[in-house]
Amino acid sequence: MMWKYKIIIALSFIPSTFINAQDTASSAVHKFSVQQSVDYAFTNNVQVKNALLNIKIQEQTNRSITAAAYPQISGNINATHYPNITVQSFPNFIAAATYGVLEQEGVLNGSGQPIKAPDDFGFIEAAFGTKWNASAGVSLSQILFDGQVFVGLQARQTSIDFQQKNVEVTQMLIKANIYKVYYQLAASKTQIEQLDANIARLEKLQHDAGELFKNGFVEKLDVDRASVQLTNLQTEKLSVQNTINNGYLGLKLLLGMPAKDSLILTDSVNEEKVKEGLFNENNYAYTDRKDYNYLKLGKDLHEYNVRRYKLSKIPTANLTAGYSKLAYRNQFDFFGSGSWFPSSYIALNINIPIFQGFAADANIKKAEFELQQAQNQITDLELTIDNQVAQAINNFRTAVNTLDAQKQNMQLAEEVYNQTKKKYETGIGSTLDITNAQSDLLVAQSNYINALYNAIIAKIDYLNATGKL
Repeated sequence: MMWKYKIIIALSFIPSTFINAQDTASSAVHKFSVQQSVDYAFTNNVQVKNALLNIKIQEQTNRSITAAAYPQISGNINATHYPNITVQSFPNFIAAATYGVLEQEGVLNGSGQPIKAPDDFGFIEAAFGTKWNASAGVSLSQILFDGQVFVGLQARQTSIDFQQKNVEVTQMLIKANIYKVYYQLAASKTQIEQLDANIARLEKLQHDAGELFKNGFVEKLDVDRASVQLTNLQTEKLSVQNTINNGYLGLKLLLGMPAKDSLILTDSVNEEKVKEGLFNENNYAYTDRKDYNYLKLGKDLHEYNVRRYKLSKIPTANLTAGYSKLAYRNQFDFFGSGSWFPSSYIALNINIPIFQGFAADANIKKAEFELQQAQNQITDLELTIDNQVAQAINNFRTAVNTLDAQKQNMQLAEEVYNQTKKKYETGIGSTLDITNAQSDLLVAQSNYINALYNAIIAKIDYLNATGKL
């Protein structure tokens, strides 16, 4: 029976390790409607949790961007020890000055001649400074104008909106999968009911064939044929039940629910519910789609990026100021006697970009190309949405028509089975006839359930494509 593979396909991404996990610890019982399932997933699903954390991460990123526009204040304390004070060599200006005075005063040398300065006075080598230096101060810097920082400030809310929209896109993907799996599992109750009814029929057929065999009206082959068909159906029910159990495990994983917990679905599904609110082909807008709005915000961020790089080509202005005290000692005794000398400054720095090796132009072009890519993605998504809606309408219409046809076929197969059974009971029908009728009924029921599943998926795909889910 093909229907049982639908849940497996819908849950093909679920790791087998999860399916095999067992926990004997105490478990909770959850009775959920489909909306309660979605609400639970929005709180517990890991993908949704991480998407929500991205908002918090962006908030902190925005704080760091805002911080760049605030005054930056820092303090510093420094102590430096020079075991060997640096020796400096410089022209012998002392000798030059001395000779200058002697020449000016007309002082004579030992030979009675006026003293004359030599051509080269040489150099003096001396160590300047103290063994210990210390400083303590505070500095302040403030951006007066920086175009890139201001663009960053303007883009803060758009960045938050972008991450929020990412949450909504993630939630929508999770929601669509939950709806599909939930309603498939809800519809599986009908399949189990049909299997139970068929098993009951075959058990009665087997019993009746046994009684007829005892009285010599049928052959042993007729009894064996009924037994084989009953065993096959009972085995089929076990296989179907196992698929359903795995489907529940998969739904729990989507919800972020522990595998050990019990999940009871309170919503049901039927043909009327599937056909509810049949579609209007033009009843949708691009902005109804979360992923479309997500791309639009991404395009806005790319526009900010272009502006940021363009503003990198204009001057920036910064104000800096500082105040400190300095101390010089030959011993580590900064807290004893001795002077601390104050020092302060205020500076205005204007940086004028003149030539940056064409880096700014390259960044601007790159950002503009990325903006074009974002616009192309939006255009492509518009085409994709139109295509998805058109396909979803076709698939939904076909699925509903197929469902109606398979329901009629199932009803007809049941009528054929009932008529064949009456003939068998009156002795004018054979066991082979009723076995064939039973097989045809099983196929018709399986096709009906398969059509019901397809209709559920088609409706959810349509609602998802139009942004109405």
